[in-house]
Amino acid sequence: MLRIPSPSYSITIRVEIENRIGMFSQIANAISQAGGDMGAIDIVRVERGKITRDITVNARDENHEKKIVNSIRSIEGAKVVRVMDRTFSSHEGGKIEIHNKVPVRDRDDLSKVYTPGVARICRDIHDNPEHVYRYTIKGNSVAIVSDGTAVLGLGDIGPEAAMPVMEGKAMIFKEFAGIDAFPITLKTKDPEEIIKTVKNISVPFGGINLEDISAPRCFDIEARLRKDLDIPVIHDDQHGTATVVLAALINTARLLKKDIKKFRVVVVGAGAAGSATARILSGYGVKDITVCDKAGAVYEGRRRHMNPHLRRLAKMTNPRRIKGGIQDAMRGADVFIGLSAPDVITADDIRKMSKEPVVFALANPEPEIAPEEALPLVRVLATGRSDYPNQINNMLSYPGIFRGLLDVRAKGVNEDIKFAAANAIARTLKDDELHEDYIIPSIFDRKVIAAVAHAVAECAVKTGLARKS
Repeated sequence: MLRIPSPSYSITIRVEIENRIGMFSQIANAISQAGGDMGAIDIVRVERGKITRDITVNARDENHEKKIVNSIRSIEGAKVVRVMDRTFSSHEGGKIEIHNKVPVRDRDDLSKVYTPGVARICRDIHDNPEHVYRYTIKGNSVAIVSDGTAVLGLGDIGPEAAMPVMEGKAMIFKEFAGIDAFPITLKTKDPEEIIKTVKNISVPFGGINLEDISAPRCFDIEARLRKDLDIPVIHDDQHGTATVVLAALINTARLLKKDIKKFRVVVVGAGAAGSATARILSGYGVKDITVCDKAGAVYEGRRRHMNPHLRRLAKMTNPRRIKGGIQDAMRGADVFIGLSAPDVITADDIRKMSKEPVVFALANPEPEIAPEEALPLVRVLATGRSDYPNQINNMLSYPGIFRGLLDVRAKGVNEDIKFAAANAIARTLKDDELHEDYIIPSIFDRKVIAAVAHAVAECAVKTGLARKS
């Protein structure tokens, strides 16, 4: 699959150049010939006969970065002084920090926020436990909990290596929903230990966001925590992704003027996101869903590679009793939803789908089929990537969902809340805005978070999950 330069591999190359006519054009040409995408160009200093510039370039991967740098080094009169990886630089020292909301300038301030004045607040919460939402961070805080076993595109990399992802998610919570989120990675893979730890640390938090915990462990961990805690617990890899997929499919049905409940859907991937997507579509009323994993179609009675989770999934899907592989399931299907691995389907598979095929190839960073290969064959294409139209990203759902739940001090979460969130995301786009390249709003559209939060809060009140209206 041909990859294009990306800001994920952005470098700034500091080059000392002989100050003579034509030198910079040689450098620009070298970068272009090497396939780099040149961005900002800054002058660092000018000396007699020399000029030093910082040149920012996007590359495809680390090997491509080296190729670009070497192409500059090959130019006579150009000296590469240093190369700065802008992605690594943005993570230097961590990406988040804590700020005080109340100043501590003198003894009077200290006596209010800490001893002795704080004792009055402690006694009040002791006498009125619900006041913990009013007088502490609990009313606006979420724990992002992971064991690092299923990090996007990386797999089981452990709790330390998962920290940058959790910090990034905390940034999104704060930037888009004003929520204080804390990254908590756990040095255990034992489900019982994870459940016990989360229960024990739950007091300061108004919600728990489980993240990057591998299937099928994540299903039981979430179910147990939802039962045992009186705050919302959401495994975002499951429900956040599924909610956005549902929103995209709602809008696809609107665009094609079809009944979403009559779509014939194939979901490839029976992990956290794939299973949750099948369940939310089924709960929404889509009747013909077939889930495929590495062993092929999931069906009742299958013996190979089955577990209790897959047996439950088999009971609610595959009404056609398809027993073959992905290609068999896709024959005549209206919608393909991939939440699996790169290059699992081909152009021929799409040709065997229905008249106006819809393909959501959401494996990240490399989708189930190259978008360039799929585009000429489909009516609607979506990916999980930001460099193609119709990016299906769970960032559209979770900040607004938690914002709404926190606003009403919700005791939990249910299916109706996910449906409300999906509809709110979908309805952000008006009928006359819908297009094959625009079935889902941008993750930077601030109206989405507000719409989702409002819909979720309203639904929580109606379904009896809210502590306050």
